[in-house]
Amino acid sequence: MGVAVLLKQVPDTTAKISISGGKVDESSIAKWAISPYDEYALESAIQLKESGFGDVVAITCGPSRAAKCLTEAAAVGADRLIHILTESTLDSIQVQSLLSASVKETGCDLVMCGKQAADTNSGSTGPGLASTLGFSFVGGVTRVSVNGGLASATRLGPSGLEEVEVGGPCVFTFDKGESELRRPNVRGIMMAKKKPIDSLSPEDLGVNGTNSLVIIKDHSSPPEKQPGQKFIGSESIPEVVEKLREEANVI
Repeated sequence: MGVAVLLKQVPDTTAKISISGGKVDESSIAKWAISPYDEYALESAIQLKESGFGDVVAITCGPSRAAKCLTEAAAVGADRLIHILTESTLDSIQVQSLLSASVKETGCDLVMCGKQAADTNSGSTGPGLASTLGFSFVGGVTRVSVNGGLASATRLGPSGLEEVEVGGPCVFTFDKGESELRRPNVRGIMMAKKKPIDSLSPEDLGVNGTNSLVIIKDHSSPPEKQPGQKFIGSESIPEVVEKLREEANVI
């Protein structure tokens, strides 16, 4: 028994993204990090482990640089590390197939990940994984606890906080929660460097990773924002009102 946590390595939210030859120039990205919502999933999984639920299995899918996020997960308490190693650009269906095959290999019946990745913001991994595995699915949660055969999740509903009970197996996707994210100490970092990473290829998992259903023709930077306008003095009020009405459409 245990919980699988899916981690994605994305450009740090402060990193500058450059476009070269119609594609994102990954070599120009100075810092990579675990996708922020995935960090909340990892924290909840470690809390379940501390309550006696079982081991935490951290799983990532990506190029060789993505192994760093597994080491970071180990430094705060992950027990087993799995890296689905692929240098190819995969669509969401391919990623879900690889992750689901890896989850099956672990035998975990609880799966946690962020509600969306910070780079694509698609939010498809959790629901797609649940559909592929035949698991139940609860999205946008901030806390998960397990009592016997039932898992209880807290999430924000239309009229306030909701408590949802569901039987396993289940996939949970996480929103930003109230729990403070733990950071690795020196001992954790040193121990994580010695922890082995199980490196698996798509072929090891029996998944064909070559037939993508998505073709990306071009990447481009968003248009630059227009410079702001400055108005001084009461005599500019009519002009401001006109712009708010005619250009901004707010009055």
